[in-house]
Amino acid sequence: MSHSKRPRPASKAVRKMAQMLLRRDLLMVGVCLVVAGFLSLVIYQIGVYPLQLFLHFSDDVHHQEDLKKLGKILTEAATEDKTVIITTLNKAWSEPNSTFDLFLHSFNVGKGTKPLLRYLVVACLDEEAYSRCLKVHPHRCYFLKTAGIDFAGDKMFMTPDYLKMMWRRIEFLGTLLKLRYNFIFTDIDIMWFRDPFPRLSKDVDFQIACDRYSGDDKDIHNAVNGGFTFVKANQRTIDFYNYWYMSRLRYPDRHDQDVLDQIKGGGYPAKIGLKMRFLDTKYFGGFCEPSRDLDKVCTMHANCCVGLENKIKDLRQVIVDWENYVSAAKTTDGQIMTWRDPENCMKQWWWRNKNKTSIE
Repeated sequence: MSHSKRPRPASKAVRKMAQMLLRRDLLMVGVCLVVAGFLSLVIYQIGVYPLQLFLHFSDDVHHQEDLKKLGKILTEAATEDKTVIITTLNKAWSEPNSTFDLFLHSFNVGKGTKPLLRYLVVACLDEEAYSRCLKVHPHRCYFLKTAGIDFAGDKMFMTPDYLKMMWRRIEFLGTLLKLRYNFIFTDIDIMWFRDPFPRLSKDVDFQIACDRYSGDDKDIHNAVNGGFTFVKANQRTIDFYNYWYMSRLRYPDRHDQDVLDQIKGGGYPAKIGLKMRFLDTKYFGGFCEPSRDLDKVCTMHANCCVGLENKIKDLRQVIVDWENYVSAAKTTDGQIMTWRDPENCMKQWWWRNKNKTSIE
């Protein structure tokens, strides 16, 4: 009858080796967790998603090539002090007889604005917009590529694609500052009727239009509108745009303008010494708060209005009102003229609610 052999108890040396291996494994796990936590913090701080972090190196050559193209366009378009006028365009807004045509037309019928077209650079968000831009504004069109996102259609206010488009814009404008170009950014639904440069301060870092103006150009409680900004390229504005872009992570599902409202009165602008100024709607008006004095207006924005068709119809009316004003000024002395209320945008109940005093 055979007897099974009992396993011999492990020697002290073997048990000690096992304990050392276990401690080593636990240490390695701990190190991995610390490294993972650090990388997560870095990714959060710089606003880079993990996939983008790994793809950055493979895309770097293409990125550098795009920057060369952008640099060439900016060099040709900039003023002597390296200032450009910049706007963004997608297919929906570039269709013939749409917003882009009205935008360009306003430069041609405005007072002293036609020469400014040489400084205008159009950042196109899709191939169709880029193709149309080359036909009507050649040599000043840049294809701003965004991998994996189609910006061609009409992006309704606050939809996910709309938010992506707005933040892509902030990221791109930050790139211009890093290239040391000052810029006026203008939405394409803003009509230019006078040269705005005489109304802008040269010693202020960041100037922005308002939906509603309090009367004080230093009042941080002004309701800002990111559709028109004048930004000087320096380390303060570079830092501020980086901070603004990163802040989208703290305020998810908010667009750039809402986030700016949250951070403009915080400690960071003061910390970096950023000089901010809020532009008077007397000169930089819009449907929210129109500039009623056509003798002073520089720009007119189709803000407080949702829907591309509504904007187009009411901007056509704005152009007609301006052309009537210019024509009357040649023949009539002292005639007081102003804008008609925007008929299509007024049909939106929230517009009427916000503008009761101006339409009653």
